[in-house]
Amino acid sequence: MTEVVAEPNTPERTEQRLVVDELRKTYGAGVEAKTVLDGLSFDVRSGEFVCVVGPSGAGKTTLLKCLAGLLPPTSGTSYLDDTPIDGPPEKLALVFQEYTRSLMPWLTVAKNVTLPLVNKGVSKHEMRKRAEEALDAVGLTDVPGKYPWQLSGGMQQRVAIARALAYQPEVLLMDEPFASVDAQTRFELEDLALSVRERFGITVVLVTHDIDEAVYLADRVVVLGASPCQVREIIDVDLRGPRDQVETKAQRRFTELRSRVFELIRAR
Repeated sequence: MTEVVAEPNTPERTEQRLVVDELRKTYGAGVEAKTVLDGLSFDVRSGEFVCVVGPSGAGKTTLLKCLAGLLPPTSGTSYLDDTPIDGPPEKLALVFQEYTRSLMPWLTVAKNVTLPLVNKGVSKHEMRKRAEEALDAVGLTDVPGKYPWQLSGGMQQRVAIARALAYQPEVLLMDEPFASVDAQTRFELEDLALSVRERFGITVVLVTHDIDEAVYLADRVVVLGASPCQVREIIDVDLRGPRDQVETKAQRRFTELRSRVFELIRAR
């Protein structure tokens, strides 16, 4: 594994929040066994935005499920704050790609946002406060009484992000969260993800197949190879200034980084 050394675009973060150590995942046994993850190792620093990108079928979602404690690895370990992940950690929240399946159509937006808090002993007053803050963070202060089916796809995904924020995680995992929306909405949600990271100071790991998205969002990009996947390279993203959909993507460095990620994904 090679690391591209570059001047970071954000203040250096040295505290490790997530550590992936020789993670392997095999489905089945004997001649039917299929190895998806083949000894992945990388770390995610406190407050960092890391994007994981790779070819379709590489095992990106499997990796995220292992990090979320939803799927046990065959071998190797993942750590959150030096504690092995052997189940869903309290400090971590996950935003899925399929927001239509994760939101409950019979509950209002506000009740969808507070749903994970119901069994955590959070008071109704505190739940209402968290919902208001989370909906404000995603620009949906005017829809708490509506139902998901009354909202556009982009607004529904904002609700899913608000629900994760209301849980008050320290680490946010996102599984291709913008893949099901149109291009303009996708750009808006990408900028929302950056603003949420800054506002709440959380650590973000986002899995995507979109190279432009990975380079635009990330402090570092973890590039995976084809299944059974390994880490091919970890790339520092050294883009000038705050991220902007037009100005950032017009930078020569953006094009260089994008080309490098593309080359790595295409490599056999």
